[in-house]
Parts: sequence; C-alpha cells; structure tokens
Amino acid sequence: MSTTRYSPAQLRALIEALENPMVVLKEHSLWLVNEAYLRMLGLPREEVEGESALRFISPHERSLLGASMQRLLEGAPPPTGSVRHLVPAAGGRMLKMAIQPQEVALEDGSKGWLLNLIPLTELMPLLNVAERLMERSARLVTARSEQAVRQVTLEMLASAGFLARFLSRDGECLGPSGEKPLPEDGPRVKEALSQGHPVFGATGHGTAFHVYVPLGEALQEVLWVGGSELALTHGSVLMLFAKMVGAALSEARLQAESARGKWEMEALAEVARFVARVEPPSAGAFLERLQGLLSADAVLLHVREEEGAPPVPKASVGLTAVDPSRDMGRLGRVLSEAVLGSEPGVLSGEAEGQALREASGGKLGCGAAVRLTRGGAVYGTLQVLRGPARPFQRADLRLLGTVAELLVTLLEQHRLRAESARQLSETRLLLDLARTTSAVLDTASILDLAADFLVRLLGVSNCAILLYDDQAKVLRGAAASSAYRDFFREVTLPLTSDDVAARAARERRSIAVEDVEKAAGDGIPAFVQTLGEKALLALPLTSRDELIGVVLVDDTRGPRVFGPSLIELAEATCGQLSMAIANARLYESLWASYAELAATRAEMVKRERLAALGELSAIVAHEVRNPLGVIFNAVASLRRLVPPQGDASMLLDILAEESDRLNRMVADLLDYTRPREPILHPEHLDRVIQDALDAARLQGGPGGQTVSVQMEVEPALPPVPMDRRLIRQALINIFVNAIQAMPQGGVVRVNARREPHAGRESLRIDVTDQGMGIPAELLHRVFEPFFTTKAQGTGLGLAVVKRILEEHRGEIAVEGTQGQGTTFTLRLPFQPPTLP
Repeated sequence: MSTTRYSPAQLRALIEALENPMVVLKEHSLWLVNEAYLRMLGLPREEVEGESALRFISPHERSLLGASMQRLLEGAPPPTGSVRHLVPAAGGRMLKMAIQPQEVALEDGSKGWLLNLIPLTELMPLLNVAERLMERSARLVTARSEQAVRQVTLEMLASAGFLARFLSRDGECLGPSGEKPLPEDGPRVKEALSQGHPVFGATGHGTAFHVYVPLGEALQEVLWVGGSELALTHGSVLMLFAKMVGAALSEARLQAESARGKWEMEALAEVARFVARVEPPSAGAFLERLQGLLSADAVLLHVREEEGAPPVPKASVGLTAVDPSRDMGRLGRVLSEAVLGSEPGVLSGEAEGQALREASGGKLGCGAAVRLTRGGAVYGTLQVLRGPARPFQRADLRLLGTVAELLVTLLEQHRLRAESARQLSETRLLLDLARTTSAVLDTASILDLAADFLVRLLGVSNCAILLYDDQAKVLRGAAASSAYRDFFREVTLPLTSDDVAARAARERRSIAVEDVEKAAGDGIPAFVQTLGEKALLALPLTSRDELIGVVLVDDTRGPRVFGPSLIELAEATCGQLSMAIANARLYESLWASYAELAATRAEMVKRERLAALGELSAIVAHEVRNPLGVIFNAVASLRRLVPPQGDASMLLDILAEESDRLNRMVADLLDYTRPREPILHPEHLDRVIQDALDAARLQGGPGGQTVSVQMEVEPALPPVPMDRRLIRQALINIFVNAIQAMPQGGVVRVNARREPHAGRESLRIDVTDQGMGIPAELLHRVFEPFFTTKAQGTGLGLAVVKRILEEHRGEIAVEGTQGQGTTFTLRLPFQPPTLP
C-alpha cells in the first residue's frame, strides 16, 4: 500500500480522470464513484454514493462478495488478480466486469479500496493486458526509489510483451534502459505532454506501433511503449498504468526528497557545529569534512588574495592519488573559470569531464563548483571532484552552495582572528619600541634596536637606517639589522643621487620597488645585488619638517607588494623612531653641553688652584731660596776652612745634598705651578726623544750608565706639532723614573707610532722599563702632586708630565704589574689643538 494519504478531492480527481468505471470503497459503502460508473448504472450520484456496495452486485453474488469484503476489512491480503462479478447496468442489463482492487490510505488514518471495473464483454485482449499489468502492480508500491520504480515498470511491461523506455520532455532517455532516443521522440513527447493522452508514433525498431504515454504534468516525462502485440485499443490501459507509474514515481521522488532534505539538514547542522567550535578548524579540516559529506575524491579551494587577481590554491584534499607531475593549476581552472564567469554554480559536462580526465591522468572526471562571495564580491571558488562515471546531481550542487556559505564564514573567522592577532602583535611591538626608545637615550643603541624591531614588525628580510649629514649632504649608514650591521655602517649615499633612498629623503615620501629585477637601474642602490634584494621600501625620517634620515627595508625572498596598510604602519613606526632620535640627539647635545660646562668649571677651578699655589710657591721659594743661598755659601766656606776628612766632611756632604734636594723641590714646585701656554712648532720626534734620553742619563745618577735603551720610531713619521722644551721636559721626567726604577741596570724600550684615537690621528709613545713596577692599588695616584714612592722624590715629576700633556691636548696613561715593570703611554694629536 502506498504511504501517501489521499483526501476525497485527490481520489475524486484520480477516478474522474479515467474512462473505466471506478469506485472507492470505505468499509462496506460506495464512498466515491466516477461519472463512467454512474453512466453505467444510469443513476444520479445522490442515489449511489454512500450506499452499500452490495446493492450494486448481482443478488446471487452478494453473500460471496460480502464475505470477501469482510475479510479485507479484517486485514486479509487482497487478491493478486482481478475478480469477476455481474454488475447491474442501465436498462436492467447485467454486465460481467473484472474488478481490480487496490488498497489506499485515507487522510483521516483509515483505509479504503480503489476498484477498477473493466467490462469483460468489450475487449478480452485488453483485459488480458490489464490483468498482466495489474497482477504485478504491487511491486510498484514496494519500490522505494525512482530507479527502482523505473526498473519495475520496465520489467512489468516486458512481462506483458512490450518494450519500454522513459523519456524526458526533451526526448532524453531516463532510467536504466540506456537506449538512444529516436529522432521523432522529442516532438512526440511534447505532444503527449501537452495533450495529456497517449500519442501513437510511426513504426520503428521492428514493431508495429509505439506509443508515448504521459506520466503526468508534474513529472514532465512520458513512457514510451512498443511491441508486436501493441494495439490502438491499449491506449486506455496503458494510460491507466502510466498514471500508476507516475504516482509511484512521485511518491518515490517525494520520499527521496524528504530523506535528502532531512539528511541535508542533519549534515549542515553537523558542519555548522564543526565551524562554530571555540577554536575554528582549519580550511583543510573543513575540506576533509566536505569530502566525506559528498563522497568526493578531491576538494579544491581557490581564493583571490587581492581584488581583481586570479584565484590561487589555498587548500585541497584528495589530490595525493593524482600524479604530482600533472599541472594542478590546470585541474583547478577547469571549473573555476566557468563558475567565475556567469553562473554561481556549475556541474561538469562532457567537455569539462574530458578536461578533468586529461588534467588528472584519468583519475577524475566529474565535478561541481560554486562561487565564494563576501560582501557581494566574488573572491574564490569551491570545487568537489569525483572519478569518471560518478556525476554530481543538482541536489549536490545546492548543498555545495549552502556549505560554501559556511566556508566563507569560517574563512572570515580565520581572517578576523589573524587580523586581530596581527594588530595585537603590532601593538605589542610598538609598545615595546616606545618603552625601549624612551628608556634608551643613546642614538646608536636606539637605531640598532629599531632596525631589528622593524624586521619583525613588517615581516621583511633586512632593515637599514641611514642618517643625514647636513654638512656633507650625504646619507650615512648608521645602523642595520643583525645580518648586515657592519656592512651598512660603511654605506654612503649622496643626497643628490637617483637612488631610491635619496629620492625618498628629497621628496619626503615613501617609495616602494616591488620587483627589483624589473626596475634594474632605476634608482636601485649598488649594494642591492650584493645583498640579493628582490623588493625595496624606502621611508623618510623627519622631525618638525627636518630631515633626519631614511629607513630602507628589503625582502630577499622574492618580489613583494607593499600594501597600503603595511606602508601606513611603517610610516607610523618611522614617525615614532624620528621622535626618539630627535629626543636622543637633544639629550646628547644637552649632555655634551653639561660635560663642556663641567670641563670648563674644572679647568677654571684648576687654574685658580694653580694660580693660588703658584703665588704661594713664589712666596715659599723666595723665603726658602734666600736661606738656601746662605747655606750654600756657608757650606762652600766651611769646605775651604775645614779639612775634608772625618765626620766633618761627611756632615758637610749631607748638608750640601739636602740643601740641593730642597732647591730642586722648590724648582719643581715653581715649574708645576708656573702658568704657561705651549708654543707649538713641528718637530722631529726622534731628535726630541734622543735629546731627552741623553739628559735623563745625566740626571738619573750612577744607574744611568748601566741602563740600555731600545728605541723604535715609525719610519716616515711626519713632524709633530709640539712645544719642544716642554715635551723634552716631560720625556726627561719619564725616562728618569724608568732609569731610577732599575738601579741594577736593565732595558728601557721606547716605541713611537701613529694610531687613530678618539676620532683623530694621534702620536703614541710607549716607554717601558723592567723595574719592580707599581702596586695596582697605587696606579691611580701616580699623577697626584706630591705623591711619590721614592725616598728622595718630590712627587711632582709625573704631575708636571700630565700637565704638559694636557696643555698639548694630549693624554698620558700608565700600566704595570708589581714585579714586571711599568709602561707609560703618551698621546699627542697631529693636528694643532684649538686652545681656549
């Protein structure tokens, strides 16, 4: 029994459409009858409908028919064939009729019986055909799919001696027969569908006739029937049979659509839950789920990276079975070009199937594709592919379109999450840069940090920062990311050159070179080839409309499009960097001013102290040297008067020696405190050193003759600007200390050479002895006035040396280890210093 529940209107429409007498029984009464049955009885409808069915049966058959009806109502199976009974007709006639019952479900939940009455006296061959078809009609009810209904129909007609095919409105063959349509099929099918009754065609396929029987307007299909036993009188029987087939197809299609709809809703709900996870799945995981949902062999996702650009592969599954040597791009273009052209969704046809087979090496041959749209704009395609002979249906395409909307939602989630993560990362990096630059006030340190920071922030390969030298009108490399830090410190670009960095500096705007190879020679710096750069971006550094420098970032991986958002981020970062550099320069300038002020104050204090000390020394010298003169005269007189022997002679020697030491101390004190300005003249250093060594040997006492000197002066050393007298005195003091440090003899090594120091070229003189050295804890005090470790020293020799070097804008340093000798290092500038 069909599961469709029929209303009275539906049943009445069904029986009225047939030419045979038809009735619908409900329990024992005639519930509905058609006009053919009323004409046969010759009675109006009011006297028939609602009456007992037994009233219209031959009296002698009423008991038998009543018992049969009772069994049916109690659930007994219906008869497999037709039942013959005598039925009263108009004019008192009795007609022998073949009654074919069929159980139907009513909309109120009860069941009824559809009775088809066929007069046996009019067409016995027609009855035989009808009986053969109706005997097997139960199989139509049990068929659960369109394919099964078509197969059963063909088998039933074959058992009745007929050939059959299902044809669509356009004449295409449907169902399992697989035959090619005839040339006349198209017009005949349309005629049968438009007229609503069978249309007989010309002879063909060795048959006497063939007929096109419509299955109903809703189906838009016809049943083609042919065979040697086909006759014109079979039209009504085949029409009745076709309506049964049409009803079975409609029922199967309704059930299939209902099951498909339920399955699609469950599948979409599952996919929606899959997409709505707290952590959205990847595009690849989504495609794997779609692959199982549609039983696809492969799924391809193509997305446009930029508006107007062709879609590129973003994700795919199921392509491992395809030969890797195949052109995967060609495989993806087969359907994507069609779906991007005009239609929102396409199924592969014969041409597309052939192209898929060629592109996949025969592994794939059927496919379906839909557009991906966002904000009304098409930005990608979603394709599902199967092997040959496994086509997708329109229902699959509809489902694919719905799934594509979920995929767009998923991709948008990933985009928003990536954008949020990127913005958060950029904000953190900018915060780190602001925190770092605010804590560091050294320009060099800020630039190195900023270069490494920009590499991470912009996702580039390298970053270089060039600062503008206003005096030389050039850009000088100041810092770079770690890979080429030392290289860029030597880079110099004239501001007037055509290099992209110089242009960005002059024009005060960002300039991007997306493909260096295409722009070769057009403002590309010479070092680009050395570094293997493929794309460049130059950004000016400005503060209050003042040019500070240029930031140059590159990408060595390949050509790159620097989008507006990236350039805007880079410019904002460079603005912050410019402010940090300006602040650091201001701090450095302020610090230099403070340092210069402190040095000036120290120099003033020193001069005032020396002036006071000089005045005091002059008074002391005057007061001491007068008695010393008297003592010297007295000692000389006593030497003449007293014989030079015994204790008297020893005491006179002691008196003379101590008086002489006191005189030297006064002389050193006057020499240290005497204000003087060096008078600089270019002098040959080797002569000054030799002269100082000769004088030091005489002043060094007996040890001066036991000490050897090794002197090494750089060849071709140019004359050095100096005050010869003062430098000679400084060297004498150093040499005397070295000689006195080696009373048992030794070697004094003197080495003079040029070297860069403190940003200028200087003369370096190293004097090394082999004495006992100076304890480490006393090294920092050797240049203090009046500090000495010698029993007879004044403590002013090295203080005088230090003052002489400072007056020449030079410096002196000492190194040594106790027991291993001492080295004094003197430095003098080659360029005459500017005296204050």
